[in-house]
Amino acid sequence: MRLYVITTDAPGPAETARVVEAALRGGADAIQLRKKVMPKGEQYRLALVLRTLTRAHGALLIVNDHADLALAADADGVHLGQDDLEPAVVRRLPGFEDLLIGRSTHSLEQARQAAADGVDYLGVGPVYPTPTKPGRPAVGLELVGAVASALSLPFVAIGGLDAGNAGEAIDAGARAVAVLRAVGEAPDPCQAARAIVNLLIARQKVPA
Repeated sequence: MRLYVITTDAPGPAETARVVEAALRGGADAIQLRKKVMPKGEQYRLALVLRTLTRAHGALLIVNDHADLALAADADGVHLGQDDLEPAVVRRLPGFEDLLIGRSTHSLEQARQAAADGVDYLGVGPVYPTPTKPGRPAVGLELVGAVASALSLPFVAIGGLDAGNAGEAIDAGARAVAVLRAVGEAPDPCQAARAIVNLLIARQKVPA
């Protein structure tokens, strides 16, 4: 993974699909379906559309929180929060043996535990304050560096990142970044995604 784009809550299915397609054209190689308030049936229908788009662009589709929805939509995996099912429980679900499991972590201790629990990748953050995580204090670049030094597990830095500061996370040790508003609320999502991808390539931490 290089640029991991997470859908924002506000747009409906049609607009979300438009933004995702634009982000994929801009170079995003992983999409996470995250809709905290959308009914699950509607999320399922949207997931099928995103599955088609991501396959067409050779990108991953990850579903936030809902392992059942990930299975139903033939997604590549699920991303779990600290309050969701334990990774070992999800791994035992029929059909999840070969799918990806990611987990959000907000401390080095949580990152170490997630690695021990057998997840495939981590989300580390929020690096900077973000309204998508109200009440969650920013962990700063220090945690990014600490996780990069302590663990070999792939991870994405997340939280308040955009083309203006994503390079700082890469310099701190991240090999990929996750964004929501920087692409999802951009006037031109394709251009916004491309700007971040070009930045990551220019830092020479991730191959083009």
